[in-house]
Amino acid sequence: MKHQPIALLGGTFDPIHFGHLRLAEELAEVLEIEQVRFIPAGRPPHRGQPRAAARHRLEMARLAIAGNPRFVLDEREFQRAAPSYSVDTLSDLRAELPAATPLVLFMGADAFMGLTTWHEWRRLFELAHVAVAHRPGFSAAAWEDALPDPLRRLLATHRVEQPGEILEKAAGRIFLHGITQLDISASQIRDRALRGKSLRYLLPDAVIAYLNENHLYV
Repeated sequence: MKHQPIALLGGTFDPIHFGHLRLAEELAEVLEIEQVRFIPAGRPPHRGQPRAAARHRLEMARLAIAGNPRFVLDEREFQRAAPSYSVDTLSDLRAELPAATPLVLFMGADAFMGLTTWHEWRRLFELAHVAVAHRPGFSAAAWEDALPDPLRRLLATHRVEQPGEILEKAAGRIFLHGITQLDISASQIRDRALRGKSLRYLLPDAVIAYLNENHLYV
């Protein structure tokens, strides 16, 4: 029996914006994945405390993905008292789903470059595939040269070129794909909000309304 793949996109989402949404939509489209779970980090271990409280970041994610049947909000890291490690989240999902279900962890090229700093990062590939989004004009050769040696070796042995190849197994493969360039960052949005500048067309209107109503980032 063939099991439908599930993709995951985690992050602080402080706030969630069109860059996150477009990455998820384009990777899911090329990989023909029908469900992407957005997983806001409750207590992100790799960076400072988020500006917005976890409950606000969770609600902004809920508002942002509303109306897209492919997108689902997963609250497990919000509900976890411990730090939000991806390896724990993937382990939980593996325990819940049939063993043959392909899991695909979505991330940007910059995040992949820092993967060796993640908690038990090698185990990620025992639990899931990794789909890496990069922008048009991206130099794969220069990016690969800048990768830490363990990641460069892993990429050489685990990378697949065709979208269908990543879903032939439950885990362990790496797929790179160019997506539409949207030069948007959460820090840029927070800075604009602080200065009272327009946030239109950077993130969904419902999220803008929510952060304004709750006086976030001011």
